[in-house]
Amino acid sequence: MGIIQENKLILASASPRRIELLERVGLTFQVVPSGVEEAAHPEESPEEHVLRLSAAKAEALTRRHPDAWVLGADTIVVIDGRVLGKPVGREEAKAMLRMLSGREHTVYTGFSVLSGGGSRAVSRAISSTVLFKNLSDEEMNWYVRSDEPYDKAGGYAVQGMGAFFIQEIRGSYTNVMGLPLCEVMEVLRDAGAIRFSANGNDPIG
Repeated sequence: MGIIQENKLILASASPRRIELLERVGLTFQVVPSGVEEAAHPEESPEEHVLRLSAAKAEALTRRHPDAWVLGADTIVVIDGRVLGKPVGREEAKAMLRMLSGREHTVYTGFSVLSGGGSRAVSRAISSTVLFKNLSDEEMNWYVRSDEPYDKAGGYAVQGMGAFFIQEIRGSYTNVMGLPLCEVMEVLRDAGAIRFSANGNDPIG
């Protein structure tokens, strides 16, 4: 059994988490970072922000790879209307953890799937709510001395050591990792980019 892919698939991101998630389900794909500047527009909602950037990342590559399907994605962490990016240095990482401690925040991921040449396009925005436990100074100091916070929006990794900070997730877990895998696979299937097959020995019930 396996996944049959129609044409080449390109992931417009070098995110290790997105690569890991797509590999988990057996997709074959090429990793080509888009180079798109991830600048915010003050008037945008979080959904508009991630949709705009995910589409821009995908569009940047469809022009160069007209024979491929392209998947672009963008993830942000939002609390009190403030977007938390990737922290630079221990002080900023700790400030983010202090802001998240004992509170809920929202993770938004926008993703866009474009066919070769951009003739077919689907974009969606998915949100998940995450509740952190109350963090002690000792826990925050320990965490920011690791390598983990510094290439993650919000300064933590749900699939890493930061997992023990999380009391509850409402919504997609993989969205918090950086790619809502359920919705992405549905869009790829419905767009005709992939098909699911079973071998002749599998029972059909």
